[in-house]
Amino acid sequence: MLERKFPEGFLWGASTSAYQCEGAALEDGKMLSQQDVESSQYAKRTGFADASVTSDHYHRYKEDIRLFKELGMKSYRFSIAWSRIIPDGDGEINEKGVAYYRALIDECIANGIEPIVTLYHYDLPMALVEKYDGWISRQSVKDFERYARFVIETFKYKVKYWLTINEQSIIVQFWDRKNIVRDELKGNDQLRFQMNHHMNLAHAIACKLVHELVPGGKVGAALGYSPIYAASCKPQDAIAAMNAHDLKNSFYLDIYFKGHYNKAAFRYLEKNGLAPVIENGDMDIIRAGESDFLALNYYNSEAAKACPDDVARSWAGYNLTGKKGDMSGYETHPGFYQICKNPELDTTDWDWAIDPDGMEYILRDLYTRYNKPLMITENGLGAYDTLTEDGRVHDDARIDYIKKHLRAMYRAIDAGVEVISYNPWSAIDLLSTSNGYKKRYGLIYVDRTDDDVKELKRYPKDSYYWYQKVIATNGASIWED
Repeated sequence: MLERKFPEGFLWGASTSAYQCEGAALEDGKMLSQQDVESSQYAKRTGFADASVTSDHYHRYKEDIRLFKELGMKSYRFSIAWSRIIPDGDGEINEKGVAYYRALIDECIANGIEPIVTLYHYDLPMALVEKYDGWISRQSVKDFERYARFVIETFKYKVKYWLTINEQSIIVQFWDRKNIVRDELKGNDQLRFQMNHHMNLAHAIACKLVHELVPGGKVGAALGYSPIYAASCKPQDAIAAMNAHDLKNSFYLDIYFKGHYNKAAFRYLEKNGLAPVIENGDMDIIRAGESDFLALNYYNSEAAKACPDDVARSWAGYNLTGKKGDMSGYETHPGFYQICKNPELDTTDWDWAIDPDGMEYILRDLYTRYNKPLMITENGLGAYDTLTEDGRVHDDARIDYIKKHLRAMYRAIDAGVEVISYNPWSAIDLLSTSNGYKKRYGLIYVDRTDDDVKELKRYPKDSYYWYQKVIATNGASIWED
């Protein structure tokens, strides 16, 4: 029987983001980002950890990269904190921040690890929020362009793969958790889509900069993505699922790869007073920012059904307890669609549907639609993890989750889909945006709790050693039971 392996040169790796793992929130010239402020406010309300220390990757990156090398990682997807490079967002360059990322990138390269760099992962400098409400203002596009140009120019000979903006669709859904929004603006849902339009301009500008400045550079966005199935065989539910896909997925993808907004989604926004203001020349900028690939953050699928005209619009909810069934609500768009629980799928303790087959579905579907290479830049199981007395973490459920998703990925590749990398979330335990250190994703355990930082000692989990074999065999071992 032919051995089933992944393509030669496949970039096995893992992911983190700056504000969730670095800590050192006010060290070496860095100023606060909006996520530093948001996590501090959230910590006071919930008791979860804030972003001041997190997993202290800032001071321990050499130790972490040593563990990454031992794991066998071929790539490391991480983000650069804008507020570490330009602390107030639009002022002087912070040379100590630049030196940190130079050292981090050099450490990756020295250990045979390809850096995959995200320019923006939620953490806009707080100074720009205070100055002009952040992404709500078009000025954010100009300030992002200056930041992106500096970073790309600085690292153009060391970084080939660039990600522009992380999870625009998630930013729209959870806009007052991924941004600091003044109370008087929170009722204005049009601003969600105005911010998104400004990020689309920023994305396109960054793409153009990579192509102009980076020899052989490749660039794309990282999109939080869920396939959306019809909740039943009723035609009305099939149309609702189509509507949901158009607004939650194609609305972002068509901009990246076709240079225009999805028509059905935009018409819905226009009819409901939600459409962004588009200025002359905006779409020319967007069309000039060609993406080379699409990066996907895939955790779960969703189901949709027809939504009556007389219900109120609502946005996706949260499960903050880690008890199944405690989801606070599902997204509804009157007369368009409503998201609902899929009774055919089990869920995590946080009510996210577990759907490995969805991995094959999205890869094949998106490659057919857009014919562009794909990356998986996040995928993983958020769970309670327990450190045993002998320093082990037995996370069999995470191994099973990743194994099944990798098998689905292989099936997509075998069907002809071009996939560049697999970078699960996350390389190390880090701060969950909604659930602190209660909900863990890492291949490496970081010994701390929400209320006790401890010594932050690292312990490879069982999933680390399992994934080590996967990488060593170029995926062949995923077929072992």
